[in-house]
Amino acid sequence: MVALKAFQVDAFVAKPAQPVVLVFGPDSGLVRERALALIRASVEDINDPFSLARIDGDDLASEPTRLVEEANTIPLFGGRRAVWVKVGSRNIVSAVEALLAAASPDCRVVIEAGDLRRNAPLRALCERAKNAVAIPCYEDDQKTLDRLIDAEMRESGLTIAPEARAALLPLLGGDRLASRSEILKLALYARGQTRIELDDVMAVTADASALALDALLDAAFAGRTADVEFQFTKARTAGTTPSAILAAAIRHVAALHRARLAVEGGQSASGAADEMRMHFSRKPVVEAALRAWTAARLARAMSQLTEAALETRRQHARADVSEPIAQRALLSLAVQARMRG
Repeated sequence: MVALKAFQVDAFVAKPAQPVVLVFGPDSGLVRERALALIRASVEDINDPFSLARIDGDDLASEPTRLVEEANTIPLFGGRRAVWVKVGSRNIVSAVEALLAAASPDCRVVIEAGDLRRNAPLRALCERAKNAVAIPCYEDDQKTLDRLIDAEMRESGLTIAPEARAALLPLLGGDRLASRSEILKLALYARGQTRIELDDVMAVTADASALALDALLDAAFAGRTADVEFQFTKARTAGTTPSAILAAAIRHVAALHRARLAVEGGQSASGAADEMRMHFSRKPVVEAALRAWTAARLARAMSQLTEAALETRRQHARADVSEPIAQRALLSLAVQARMRG
């Protein structure tokens, strides 16, 4: 068994050694990215059918001997050869067992799979074999995402402002290809600039509406009326409906209310804010809201927002009526935030 540490994976993918490699995990984008990198490191031309054989896992389950045959086929015009297997819903363990017993040192077999439990037969088989490597692909953490951002920025000849990075990070992760796509889209948008700013992130990223809502709600509970008007317009421009804005406000005030009850029970505002699990960049303003708003005032705010939400529904989602209702409700919160008692 060859056990790779996390920091060794990228180097192995760039220059693989073992003839059989299983790539698996919950991050399907990272699985695909690493499988493709392994194939590119193994053959001169991935579009040459004589160099690369692609096999569907479900087809292989019906014809398990095919894997050994493909792995031991000599390329028609010489050169290196690889086999790319994409696991489906059917069991291919018998095919892989036969391959491991007769693997060709001149052909690399890359097996691309989804998330596999530790005791899954295919994973266990490849982790035990001396001539195989199993590479798990888990969701990127913040350090990995920071490195991904930095790498794409260098490639594009750009830098990124700290506040822009802080806004971008929560929108990434879960799927490597989707994360890379968001960063590349941002770099393309900023072409001609030298640095990516927060406004660029707000304008481009898929979750710009979520960012606008966070800024809007933070402004309301901090008492910044001018910011409320600006961020409300931004949220509407991003396509967020008045009812969705009010729904987000109700969820936020409910979370603040729970956290404030914890504060009144003796917990620190910082600790209560941490339990709300928002992005770290929002923590100072949320802590300030928890200090400024009592549980009773938050309960009244929740009632006001609920009434506003019901009123927008009565208007059958008419934007010309529901939009001012939602905006007035949030401006009212901002006014109340300036008051004490």
